[in-house]
Amino acid sequence: MAQTATSKQVGSATLTLGDKTATLPLLGGTMGPPVADIRKIQGDLGIFTFDPSFGATASCESSITYIDGDEGILLYRGYPIEQLAEHSTFLEVAYLLLYGELPNEEKLKSFTSGVTLHTMLHEQIRRFWDGFRRDAHPMAMLCSVVGAMSAFYPDSIDINDPRQREISAYRMIAKIPTITAWAHKYNVGQPFMYPRNDLSYSENFLYMFHAVPPQTYVPNPILTRAMDRIFILHADHEQNASTSTVRLAGSTGANPFACIAAGIASLWGPAHGGANEAVLKMLAEIGHKDNIPAFIAQVKDKNSHVKLMGFGHRVYKNFDPRAKIMQKTCYEVLGELGIKNDPMLDLAIELEKIALEDPYFVERKLYPNVDFYSGIILKAMGFPTTMFTPIFALARTVGWISQWMEMIEDPQQRIGRPRQIYTGAVTRDYVPVDKRS
Repeated sequence: MAQTATSKQVGSATLTLGDKTATLPLLGGTMGPPVADIRKIQGDLGIFTFDPSFGATASCESSITYIDGDEGILLYRGYPIEQLAEHSTFLEVAYLLLYGELPNEEKLKSFTSGVTLHTMLHEQIRRFWDGFRRDAHPMAMLCSVVGAMSAFYPDSIDINDPRQREISAYRMIAKIPTITAWAHKYNVGQPFMYPRNDLSYSENFLYMFHAVPPQTYVPNPILTRAMDRIFILHADHEQNASTSTVRLAGSTGANPFACIAAGIASLWGPAHGGANEAVLKMLAEIGHKDNIPAFIAQVKDKNSHVKLMGFGHRVYKNFDPRAKIMQKTCYEVLGELGIKNDPMLDLAIELEKIALEDPYFVERKLYPNVDFYSGIILKAMGFPTTMFTPIFALARTVGWISQWMEMIEDPQQRIGRPRQIYTGAVTRDYVPVDKRS
């Protein structure tokens, strides 16, 4: 696996509390601002730091993904996301995230073969679906099945064995498309389609998702490329909520399948992986282009609590670099499918135009983000909204497993244990029930 470079001290900061002084080393990585190392602050000053949601705290050292939100930069292992989305395949990017370098032809062929040979699921896993309601959300199925995989593949759960860690990585990257496609097939009552070794990663997923036994499935290169781009753009995104969840679970020594299941559960939230699904729900609630002005007025009203989903981003302050790629892909897909008069897609395009021109949104930098366009693309490609977040999870699995493997190999890693500010009752004595008021 990739070797992680360590940070270096680039200065120091002094913090004084009464008659006590603490010198905090300033650590610098290869890119980005320096960070204050506060690990000794409790011992030196007797205090902790307070950072709700850890928005100003670096929880680890990582050489996988770099984001500059102010400049709209996203790098995987140093490579701009725009270049990877334009020239790479998803499995090539997966190799890059796992191993730190782009593969040569021989290594890519070997990696692709290794992943392809693991796409089948243990046949007994099929029985899991019999326990779900027919209308169960696909994310519930993903959480359950991925979490149970350690029971079916116990030969790759020893986290102290590098070879077993690598095998578990291959297995998860390979099997998550099968699990995701089967979740959809179960929802709609169609037969499960087994993976095909003659198809590429994205072709195989589209085949398992859309194909049915009576008809011959013919891959569409435009749609396959769009699927690959969606996977690439969602493959990793630094220490977001779900990735941090995977790392926190992994810090306990949990097996990799359990850690990825934890990440899937975290991704399920509408503020995280469910954002593209929320975009389509928002469009459905607007209903028609004629209702957009009233909706925009509600968004601007501070007392309405109505949100413009798919616009703006927690990290990117000017633009989401992934959104520009998705916008281009969106129109390629719509053109290929000949979609010109879909009411919801027309509504989305009109909403995009208004948001890009309205001073209220321009001043607040509420530009369309990757979730806005990916939702439109997935709908056009025939995916129900309930499948949007599972597809996100499918793509992000490679990032999660890369981050997990990096964490396992980090000698500084300890079990995660955030602190708190206690605001409850002070010490008090127990009162018998018959004497309580």
